[in-house]
Amino acid sequence: MWKKYHMPETVEQVIDLLSHTTTQTKIIAGGTDLMIEIRDGKWPGLEDVIDISRVRGLDAIYQDDEGLVHIQANVTHNDILKSDLIRKIGSPLYQACYRVSSPQLRNRATVVGNLVTASPANDTITPLLAMDASLVLVSSRGERWVRLNEFYLGLRKTVKQPDELVREIVFKPLRDSQKGSFIKQALRKTQAIATLNCCVLIDLQEDMILDAKVTMGSVAPTVIHSTAAEDFLRGKPLNSETGKRASELAALDSRPINDLRGGADYRQYMMQVIVEDALNELIENRQDQKVPENPVTLSQGAGWQAVPNGEWDQEHIETTINGQPLQFAGEIKGTLLNFVRERVGYSGPKPGCEEGECGACTMYLDGKAVVSCLVPAPRAHMATITTIEGLAEEGQLHPVQQEFINHGAVQCGYCTPGFVMAAAKLLEEKPHPTEEEIKDGISGNLCRCTGYYKIIQAIEAACQDDGGVQ
Repeated sequence: MWKKYHMPETVEQVIDLLSHTTTQTKIIAGGTDLMIEIRDGKWPGLEDVIDISRVRGLDAIYQDDEGLVHIQANVTHNDILKSDLIRKIGSPLYQACYRVSSPQLRNRATVVGNLVTASPANDTITPLLAMDASLVLVSSRGERWVRLNEFYLGLRKTVKQPDELVREIVFKPLRDSQKGSFIKQALRKTQAIATLNCCVLIDLQEDMILDAKVTMGSVAPTVIHSTAAEDFLRGKPLNSETGKRASELAALDSRPINDLRGGADYRQYMMQVIVEDALNELIENRQDQKVPENPVTLSQGAGWQAVPNGEWDQEHIETTINGQPLQFAGEIKGTLLNFVRERVGYSGPKPGCEEGECGACTMYLDGKAVVSCLVPAPRAHMATITTIEGLAEEGQLHPVQQEFINHGAVQCGYCTPGFVMAAAKLLEEKPHPTEEEIKDGISGNLCRCTGYYKIIQAIEAACQDDGGVQ
């Protein structure tokens, strides 16, 4: 575990902390990778953790006067899904963010963090590489821009120096003549790391391909281009024959790896399949239909909250849990889940996988559903937290809780608090969800006992009084 935990509020404070850094200092934003690594003992000598999640002016998505699109370091995957700008002029990234894990994890995981961890299986690298994005790195030595295709040195290795902060991602918006498709292949629809993924981005004049980018993930130590497929596609008509040949070349260009999620032969074969699927989507112009118009995010909440005076003494936590202002003294380490269960005494949120995959530990942090097993405990300071114990009001069960009882949507009950929390936040966001939206809303929750039918029926019934499910 860390020795010191810092919560700066300005980029200047972050840079100052980093200027005194060692190799045993880590930056944390969402924590969805780092908290697992800390738990697994990867950083036994960890000195300092710098939490940038409360840094002012680091959570924006905007287009500057020159037309460049900026995505700052605290922008989460769900922030992307709520951005009309990215949907319009960065569609491949929008598609990729929708396929990342679950709503709860997307409420914490940042796009910059996804790039910096440098795994070739990470979903947002592939479209941003195709869009020729750059990263802006800042330190006490100044600012530098690094193109994404020059950022990676190998598996989980980058050119970022220990004293640097990746402040933002910058890329040119797609032109009207450009369109792209992102495809992910994984062991299941949600809550799964990519076995492989790809992005095909083309520039069209009528039906002729003027330019093409084909990027491939999880088939090499870094995400790579298929230069053979790109060269072939230029000057060709966009049709199924062209797509078939380009996908064959892409598969031959891959340098597939072997791991637990798939062998090299399987990966090479499936890369041909998904590149052809991406091109077929572009032929039929249905690449954007994979993402709902208003995706479920489970993030109706207050959002960012400041630490008073920009200071935290690391010796106490002031927080509000289930409507009660609370104070705790002494060293606060570990996860938010353990803090709430062991220090506060609320046992409703359950430890399950403790990797953010089962949803049993779902809480609301500043109004957003999160997997609390991956939230560092100090993040509770000056935050508003709700657990399953705080869902009922004035002795009246929440409609979701009542309908879980009415429909017998419980077997062993261990996963139930997480399901109820996700469902209640879904109905807050979408009072009349479709069945597909219900499934999306609980996609971050696993039940090992049942087939989900009663759970879905209970959620449907919970909004019947207001007109029912669409």
